[in-house]
Amino acid sequence: MILEIRLSNFYSIKEEVILDLEAAKINTERARNLSNHISKVGKREVLKSVALYGANASGKTNIIKAIRFCASMVYNSHNHNENVVFNFKPFKFDGFSHQPSTFFIRFIADGIEYEYSFSLSQKSILTEELYFYPKGKRAKIFSRDESKGKNKSDIYDFTNVISRPMDVAANTSDKTLFISRASQMDREIAKIIFNFFFSQFILGYSGHNSPVVEGLFRKFKPQLLTGLQIADSDIVDIKMKKEKRKGKNIDTDLLSNTATIKDVENEALVFTTYHRADPTKAFDMLSEESTGTNVLFATMLTILDVIMNNKILLIDEIEGSLHTEIVEYIVNLFHASEHAQLIFTTHNTNLLDLNKIRKDQIYFVNKLENGASELYSLFDFKDFRDGMDAEKAYLQGRFDAIPYVNDSVSNLESLLHES
Repeated sequence: MILEIRLSNFYSIKEEVILDLEAAKINTERARNLSNHISKVGKREVLKSVALYGANASGKTNIIKAIRFCASMVYNSHNHNENVVFNFKPFKFDGFSHQPSTFFIRFIADGIEYEYSFSLSQKSILTEELYFYPKGKRAKIFSRDESKGKNKSDIYDFTNVISRPMDVAANTSDKTLFISRASQMDREIAKIIFNFFFSQFILGYSGHNSPVVEGLFRKFKPQLLTGLQIADSDIVDIKMKKEKRKGKNIDTDLLSNTATIKDVENEALVFTTYHRADPTKAFDMLSEESTGTNVLFATMLTILDVIMNNKILLIDEIEGSLHTEIVEYIVNLFHASEHAQLIFTTHNTNLLDLNKIRKDQIYFVNKLENGASELYSLFDFKDFRDGMDAEKAYLQGRFDAIPYVNDSVSNLESLLHES
């Protein structure tokens, strides 16, 4: 489970922003009625979902992009070569393009709390640290600071947790996170961290032809059909088969600077649906079902895997092609889970109801005049009481994080008649 994420200097994020998933102390009747929104892990109370609201271009997506980039660094950076330039952008104003970008995460894996962080430029890793709480007390596993010299013994500081750590360090360039290389080299605690990011931290929905979809469909088909029917779908059965489909491949020869187009056959998963009105008639999922049905199908497969296995799901614009009631249904599935977590961005203001969601589950992303994104929670507004209308207050601009549109008649006429 994730307890806290901190980010700085990624995209529109300038100064550090903090996404805190530990439940706040809220002792109101409405909060008590939402007790299933919290997981109890030992003495900790952790939120099962967090929603990020904000205007278009406020930076909501940039927060998701930054988290995805940092997670992918953990399980991909051991593949990096010396010519790699990292696929993110620092904040472009106020000289921040030359300053480090930072990532920090507190999480629980296999019952142990960890703190993992790193900083980097677009071309190299700068620092990296890992701490844990094996007996409730914070203990260091390793730290790394590339500015301390050229010798690995100067750059790294290890305790006795990782076996033969200098062997790993000797094979870790400044393009690679130590934890990524250590997992590749079969170090146990590094594999725990790697597997958390790779297997437990799901960065988006699986598409129809994702390599994992076939296995998920076979495993969760009964639950998938039930889930679709709860969402008011009249689909009573879905069948899956593999089919050869023709397509084009482009082979490029860099030496002769030529390209050859070849006809190829690729194997694709084909899903067929059957409806309540006549269960004998088959419908092709992709061509004959609505976009919303296709989205809900892929969504439910991913969510069933996440919820059944107590994983974490990160989603940008959760309402894409889905009705507001379906979005609420998806969020409530997480609240009905044991320990699964959902972090998502949305414009669905129906959820801004303190009978449906706690104040500490609601975050706002606001774009400042200098172009930087700030992140804050509804819980930070101490004068906003549970009995107030959160949706109305948000739309009225009380928390900022909304677009201020001046669509007066004169402005519209000026726009339409401008030559």
